[in-house]
Amino acid sequence: MFDRLREKGFEIQFRSHAQAILGVDFPDVAAQLETILLDSTIPIEEIIGSGGGETKGTQRLRNALAGHEWHKHNFVVERIIDGVRKEAQSHEIDHVRAFAAGTIALEIEWNNKDPFFDRDLENFKRLHADGGISLGIIVTRGASLQDSLWELVRRFADDNTLDSHADMARIGLNPTRRQIRDVTSRVTRQRNPVTFRDAWAGQFVADKFGMATTHWSKLQERVQRGVGNPCPLVLIGLPSSIVTFREKKADVIKLLGDQRDLFDRDE
Repeated sequence: MFDRLREKGFEIQFRSHAQAILGVDFPDVAAQLETILLDSTIPIEEIIGSGGGETKGTQRLRNALAGHEWHKHNFVVERIIDGVRKEAQSHEIDHVRAFAAGTIALEIEWNNKDPFFDRDLENFKRLHADGGISLGIIVTRGASLQDSLWELVRRFADDNTLDSHADMARIGLNPTRRQIRDVTSRVTRQRNPVTFRDAWAGQFVADKFGMATTHWSKLQERVQRGVGNPCPLVLIGLPSSIVTFREKKADVIKLLGDQRDLFDRDE
């Protein structure tokens, strides 16, 4: 199961018999998810242009799921005593699909603050206990992607010849005063100064994709201490290979939408 994803560097983990449940009760789901994930890419321009937030490349993945009937759903669990409604709790999940054997919930955590993992796992736990879902799936940045972000951003700086803040303005990037100050201090310091490209790549990754964001190791911290247990879980880490360079200009502009002037380069 998910062999092709593993071959491409995706991290896959099953918790609480999720593999058996997926294989027996939902035999087509794994193949469908594998196909969707293998076709998913995130152009480097989107990672830079997003400023660290959710990229439109992640929207590619969301749209692909929606195309296979994985839609947002708000579960409402009510407590009724003698016909009187006493309380109700709602749990909104971004991607849900119902099958004959049950319902599966899926969340994508590209780059939120890491407490969002607690929210997702607790939602899955409650919904599973109440019979709302059979298992939960979380997709996030894998370890290889997290570890490679500096290299990916540095490569972007090389490809676009970024050697000053003026060069950044040339391609449509507008760092804050604090970010300019931080990069400048690393470049001009007396001891161990670094190049502009190294300083900017380091500052960007630390500022936007730091250790306190949602990625594989933070998810592992939660599940290893039992958050979400005993809900069956499928955990998927996106690899560094999902990030692409030099995609067709028209495709990048289409995805960037209101940021279409960003990185407007020759073919």
